[in-house]
Amino acid sequence: MVKLNKIYTRTGDDGTTGLGTGERRLKSDLRIDAYGTIDEANACIGMARIHTAATYPAIDAMLGRIQNDLFDLGADLAVPDDGKPLGYEPLRITAVQTDRVEKDIDLLNKDLQPLKSFVLNGGTPAAAALHLARTVARRAERIMVALTQGPGEHVNREAIRYINRVSDFLFVAARAVNDNGNADVLWVPGKNR
Repeated sequence: MVKLNKIYTRTGDDGTTGLGTGERRLKSDLRIDAYGTIDEANACIGMARIHTAATYPAIDAMLGRIQNDLFDLGADLAVPDDGKPLGYEPLRITAVQTDRVEKDIDLLNKDLQPLKSFVLNGGTPAAAALHLARTVARRAERIMVALTQGPGEHVNREAIRYINRVSDFLFVAARAVNDNGNADVLWVPGKNR
C-alpha cells in the first residue's frame, strides 16, 4: 500500500534519490532517467486522453490500462533485480501485460488502411498527442536498453518488451483516431526540394 502524506522530504536536495531497495543514486543516473522517462510517457498519455475520453472510449480504456501498467514499470525499474534478497516480492512487468497490449494492437490494426509511406506525426489533436506519447515511450525504451549495458545493471527483459509494445500500440492508436488511417499525414520523400 502506498501512503504519501508528505510530498517534500528534503532527502533529494543533494541531487540524489532513493531506489526501492533503499540505495541512493544521483538523479542523473540512467536508471532514474529510465523511470523518469516512463513517467513522462505516462503524462503524455494523460494529455492524449483529454482527446480520447469522449470520442474514443474503447481506446481511452486501453490507454487507462497502459497508464496503470506504466506505474508498474516504474516500480519495476526502481527495484533493480541484482539477486540480493529484498524481504519482499518486487512488482515486475509480466508477459500477461505485454500480451494484453498486443491484443489491443491487433484489435485496432484490423480496421486500419494499409500504409503506403511513413506517417508524419499529426492529423487530429488526439493523433498528434498519441504520437508525442509514442516518441517519449521510444526514448524510455532506448534509455532502458542503454541501462542494460551498464556494469551490474539489470533490467527485466519483459519490461523492455512491454515498453516496445506500448510504443507500437501508441502508433496504431494514433492511426485509429486519424479516421482509421484515412486522415494520416504521409511522408512524401523529397517533396520540398
